[in-house]
Amino acid sequence: MMLHVPRSLPTLPTRNAVARRWFASEKSSESGKPQEGKKDDGSETSVFPPHLLNTPVTKLGKLSNEMRVATEEGYGETATVGIFIDAGSAYETAQTNGVAHFLEHMAFKGTSKRTKQQIEQDIENMGGSLNAYTSREQTVYLARVFKDDVPKAVDILADILLNSELSASAIEAERGTILREMEEVNKDDGEVIFDQLHAAAYQGTPLGRTILGPAENIKSITRDHLQNYIKTHYTGRRMILAGAGAVRHEELMAAANKSFGTLPAGDRNFPKTGPGKVTGSLILHRDDAKPHVHVAVGVEGVGWAHPDYYTMQLMQTIVGNWDKNIGGGKNLSSKLIAELTSTDSIRSLNTFTTCYGETGLFGSYFVGDPEQAFWATRSIPLEWARLGQVVSEGEIERAKNRLKASTLMALDGTQAICEDIGRQILHHGRRMYPAETFLRIDAISKQDIMRVARERCEDVDPVMVAIGPTLNVPDYNLLRSFTLWNRL
Repeated sequence: MMLHVPRSLPTLPTRNAVARRWFASEKSSESGKPQEGKKDDGSETSVFPPHLLNTPVTKLGKLSNEMRVATEEGYGETATVGIFIDAGSAYETAQTNGVAHFLEHMAFKGTSKRTKQQIEQDIENMGGSLNAYTSREQTVYLARVFKDDVPKAVDILADILLNSELSASAIEAERGTILREMEEVNKDDGEVIFDQLHAAAYQGTPLGRTILGPAENIKSITRDHLQNYIKTHYTGRRMILAGAGAVRHEELMAAANKSFGTLPAGDRNFPKTGPGKVTGSLILHRDDAKPHVHVAVGVEGVGWAHPDYYTMQLMQTIVGNWDKNIGGGKNLSSKLIAELTSTDSIRSLNTFTTCYGETGLFGSYFVGDPEQAFWATRSIPLEWARLGQVVSEGEIERAKNRLKASTLMALDGTQAICEDIGRQILHHGRRMYPAETFLRIDAISKQDIMRVARERCEDVDPVMVAIGPTLNVPDYNLLRSFTLWNRL
């Protein structure tokens, strides 16, 4: 199968080319350690340790209804299989917002073949586990089982997705569960601030709505709403079955064909109900009873397949993350963290790059001292602006090493690999191996960082949400002015 490289991304060497560079450099090294390879023109190129080149091949197949089946075959005794659906709350209307998440809850309440108790017993008897989650653009169902139980796990996943009874009594019982879940979410300032950040940034679009939906929708969702969602979105072209660990591709293909082969193909690209374009805005929730102020500041980022995706990931790494419990703030390489911790003005800083199909959010979220809120908020966009002007080669190299490390650490375990396969095939149509990821990171130059920082962060309309004692949080006009780099 020919691999597809996302449009506008640089053409990079295949895994075989990477391997040739590695073995050539290893052979030429007297010390036996990897050395920098040379291209035909004499310029340097990246080489990798052997473990990057030993990544198993991800096999990709397709059923007659165009449902894709992807497998990374491994060893051991356990495997993770998952269904990845190209649908989430971004495909809902204002009237149906919350249906995708509601349906996720209903999937485990019984089917035409199995009662709720039988589903639980079947999984328990296998010594396995089921998990599911809904995001704004994806719905995922996962099963972790022993290798001999993979076909049965696929059958159970298909059953709960396609044959749920959706009884009136179960729907009524689940309303209360979801409303209680909403109450718990609303007690978490971190959860609230990111929902509000989306509401402010993506005003009037589906991305601006919450995944759980408003309480009035949860109270009014009917069986027809749930059935229509399944009929519309649970189709072959928009579903992927992925497996990782002790699973064989032919076995997974056969199980997929048996359980999902009768699904209709459906539309290839079901349109969302509106575009996602970031609108500059400010939301303040003043509550002087809270001990700390929570502030999130963001600008428009990029989508999953955008050519600048890894450049923004590198910018996120340079800006950095920190929590007071880990210490070391003044001595970390992040200039922003060193500055903010010099006066003990923050308790934590989380820099984020949230990506969607066509857009994204890049920003930072801090929890800190209300008296220092103005200074801390001002420091964030000024740090972004600095990246467009005076970023150093040293901090870029350190960030590259940290980003590479986090990339590999995120692939620890069969569930992590399974999720990586499903997510990448949904967004790119193929699996991107760690060696290629390293190549793309290594290809980022200082000029790339400066260009993207200027395009995305300089003289733009930011979005901000603040919760708590917000008296010292700057107003929007000041926040907007902080995105300008003014130096005499």
